[in-house]
Amino acid sequence: MKIRKINLEEREIPENWYNIIADMPNKPLPPLHPGTLEPIGPDALAPLFPEALIKQEVTTDKWVPIPDEVRNMYSIWRPTPLYRAYGLEKALDTPAKIYYKYEGVSPSGSHKPNTAIPQAYYNKQEGIKRITTETGAGQWGSALSFACQHFGIECDVYMVKLSYNDKPYRKMMMNTWGANVYPSPSDRTEAGRKILAEYPDSPGSLGIAISEAVEMAATRDDTKYALGSVLNHVKLHQTIIGLEAIKQLEKAGSDLPDIVIAPFGGGSNFAGLSFPFLRLNMEEGRGIRCIASEPSSCPKLTRGVFRYDFGDTAGMTPLLPMYTLGHDFIPAPIHAGGLRYHGAGVIVSQLLKDQLIEAQAHDNLEIFEAGVLFARSEGIIPAPEANHGIATAIREANLCKETGESKTILFNLCGHGNFDMKAYDDYFSGKIKQHELSQEEIDTSIARLGTPTIPV
Repeated sequence: MKIRKINLEEREIPENWYNIIADMPNKPLPPLHPGTLEPIGPDALAPLFPEALIKQEVTTDKWVPIPDEVRNMYSIWRPTPLYRAYGLEKALDTPAKIYYKYEGVSPSGSHKPNTAIPQAYYNKQEGIKRITTETGAGQWGSALSFACQHFGIECDVYMVKLSYNDKPYRKMMMNTWGANVYPSPSDRTEAGRKILAEYPDSPGSLGIAISEAVEMAATRDDTKYALGSVLNHVKLHQTIIGLEAIKQLEKAGSDLPDIVIAPFGGGSNFAGLSFPFLRLNMEEGRGIRCIASEPSSCPKLTRGVFRYDFGDTAGMTPLLPMYTLGHDFIPAPIHAGGLRYHGAGVIVSQLLKDQLIEAQAHDNLEIFEAGVLFARSEGIIPAPEANHGIATAIREANLCKETGESKTILFNLCGHGNFDMKAYDDYFSGKIKQHELSQEEIDTSIARLGTPTIPV
């Protein structure tokens, strides 16, 4: 009988997160104050984040201990299984070996609780009563609602209006865990009201929802803000995915992968799987290709510019060095709501600039074709965001078929699509159309930026 699923014991849950900054040849550039354009220190983050997370955001330590209480919570769903995709290999008739790390077994159905639990834990340690956040497709909002419920913290979620309307069951999940959910842009904040006055039918974006959540957090002393991607400490927490995957491949007696792939919105998904493998490249001289998969409707890595920009639409955050399409860029209303973000996280941006990682983009139709093929060959219906990683894996497996090479491919199946069936219904009924940004649209958005360019 073929060994399809490789598991670890709960005692094998990693005891530390991996901080890639310790190994990067070029460290990320500092955030800047938007007024003075001078580098800012950790104190500037104090109104939004607890002290422990701020320390993790700026640490250069290679390994950061995972608190026992967090590891105990992780054991509800971790370690997550690693699968050999025999069905997909057969469907593609490829000589490639394909593995996927399945994060959809968590309570909220995605990889997001890997950082939601520690973020809620550190806020609880500091006596915080309420956390505000944003969510795109609903995966992050669901995860933080679950985490806040466990630690007895109130949770307010600003959900991108497109997803709020299309994914009512995600909203109900959050409500079940006690969270308050608001469609963004909303009339509850100055940022939301400004957007609605200019664009009454705005479908929303992650940048807008971030502005609303940040604004609300800044108005109460007992409230902090939590982000589900982009920032360093979020990527740090997600490295538990790749650390487990390395152990599982060793347990299976498999070679290390030639190619590691994960979807890309702000960076936590991609970082979680790839960073521990990039450590092997930097420490041991391995040649593992790490590929970030993004939508061609929001292609910041493949077609954006590297410069300082705001992390939110209203310009309330510090200026961050990133690949960006412009902070007021409103992506097309594609179903992969978790990837509709204008910029890339600072660490991932620096790694791409230094050519230590790669990026590929896929259009709407290609990713649903990939998701349906995967569902029919492997049984799991993936989230639209996860379909991007599958599409890249299929592209690389087909290249192996053309060349006759037997490469090992590993991708992150970051979540299931059980709450995304409207997206699949739209695909089967022909409502999803191929969409790609024109260069004129990108140039126009970039031209509106008043933020400083980054010196080469």
